Amino acid sequence: MIQIRTFVAPDEPETCGKFIEGHRKLLEIFGITKITSNRQDWVDDEKTIVIVVEDSETKNVYGGARLQIVSGKYKLPIEIALGRYDEGIFTMVNNDHLNGGTCELCGLWNSREIAGFGVGSYILARVGAVVAAQLPVQSIFVLCAPITVKMGRRVGAVVEATLGNQGLFYYPKDDLVATAMRLRNIYDLSTADEHEREKILALREEPYQIMEEKGPKGSLMVSYNLKVPNLR
Repeated sequence: MIQIRTFVAPDEPETCGKFIEGHRKLLEIFGITKITSNRQDWVDDEKTIVIVVEDSETKNVYGGARLQIVSGKYKLPIEIALGRYDEGIFTMVNNDHLNGGTCELCGLWNSREIAGFGVGSYILARVGAVVAAQLPVQSIFVLCAPITVKMGRRVGAVVEATLGNQGLFYYPKDDLVATAMRLRNIYDLSTADEHEREKILALREEPYQIMEEKGPKGSLMVSYNLKVPNLR
């Protein structure tokens, strides 16, 4: 069975290592060798919450994502990625930080073993919205590839059209496009897809669940364990 769980990054350095290696291998398949969210300094950051998709028995990691909370120690990956093109990202992040707190859902990936089951396209974004409600934040930033913009919209994120070219940037390479998006209020899911909103609220209320998830390639039984242990 596939298990999706969370932890504070410094609590599990070995699992963080599996996360980094799996993400790196996937990026290399697409010829991407430099991406800000793949920097490894987050492993020691108590403000980074890791979400992993793993085999419940073997503990093989098949995907994951991170919620990185704004702190005085590290900039968000989206700030590092876009700041040289548009300094407005710094102002936007700082304003959210001062008005309830903010974070970024970043480093989202899934391996080829579970490709097509909706993990990378929908489930991890949903889980990010679920887990964020346990954190001292009001909003979530996310930098989306074209294929994941729909994913962001489903959970209620909107394109930040005041940044870049109507929210678009050439990143991480000149022939690739990324879109800056933000879930402006994690408690107001009025812009989310109704089906996604129901699932997010259900998992927030009961973070320990086993359910069948359906993707383009078929169904997958998923055990959710979304209460963050040892939250600082």
